[in-house]
Amino acid sequence: MATMKHILDEKGHSFFFVTPDTKVIDALRTLTEKHIGVVLVMDGERLMGIFSERDFVRLAVKTGSFTPDVRVEEVMTKQVYFVKFETTVDECMALMIEKRIRHAPVMDGKMVVGVVSIVDVVRALVAERESVIHGMEGYIAAWEFPT
Repeated sequence: MATMKHILDEKGHSFFFVTPDTKVIDALRTLTEKHIGVVLVMDGERLMGIFSERDFVRLAVKTGSFTPDVRVEEVMTKQVYFVKFETTVDECMALMIEKRIRHAPVMDGKMVVGVVSIVDVVRALVAERESVIHGMEGYIAAWEFPT
């Protein structure tokens, strides 16, 4: 069964982050330029939260307008659900569905080592299922039926 380590080894361990005092407009620029949906909010090596497109939408609805001087720490999601290297794709998918999240930092102890998205997890699940199906097809094709 594939784990988060397998996913990160394939896609890479890099991730994008901002600091808590980063202005929301700058975080949005990062999301846009990097074509991503989330940045981690880091204070040094410490994970403080996550800032996503959803956080921006909540801010815009709450204030009725957009103030560019708002800091990320004021609107970020502070309750961060994370996974570990050894978390399986099935476990990660269950967490993402239960908590209604699309991204999860991967932690090794207290250190962030990457981020997985729902797309990464679905791809891994599909690949895993296809491998099982192909194995079963090969087994069935090699079966000699009595005549």
